[in-house]
Amino acid sequence: MTRATTSARPPGRPRSGVHAVVFAATLSTVHELGYARATVERIAAVAGVAKTTIYRRWPSKGALIVDCLLDAFGPVPLAGTGRAELMTSAIRWIAAKIGEPGVGDAFAGVFSDAVSDPALREVLSSRLQDPYRLALQDALGEPENRVLFFIDVVVGTLLHRMGMTGEPMVDADVAALVEMVLPHFGESAGPA
Repeated sequence: MTRATTSARPPGRPRSGVHAVVFAATLSTVHELGYARATVERIAAVAGVAKTTIYRRWPSKGALIVDCLLDAFGPVPLAGTGRAELMTSAIRWIAAKIGEPGVGDAFAGVFSDAVSDPALREVLSSRLQDPYRLALQDALGEPENRVLFFIDVVVGTLLHRMGMTGEPMVDADVAALVEMVLPHFGESAGPA
């Protein structure tokens, strides 16, 4: 008589590993093919999962990209004792992240899609921008509108460079960006 054996783990990939595998596949696919050609089907194939596995977790490519970017960015490492040091560290951090393979392409692509997709724009604003905005507001003691303008200037400049050249900003240009931004944002605006 054969004894039936049951596994303690259900068949398939462990759930905890799916996100990491899909995020890595997303960034490598975007890096290799560009944002537009990095379809959910291609990402699923690279990740070695069914496309339904992705759609069960993310309702759209945009939602997947936002979560992938959140994973890639992690928390903003605000380093320094003064305003100028905090702002410099934030600028250098986001420039370095956008320069990582696939990250800048994914960010620019989802940002572009959000222009004509209000639902995606809301996801970008609430899930990606707001946590960083709140961290900067806390660290700098600045009102929301001023921190949003800081984010617009810095991230907009970095994404513009990526869109115009296909390459992230080089260190010397990031240093020049810091020098240009600090005189305007380095001093507190006072009460809003």
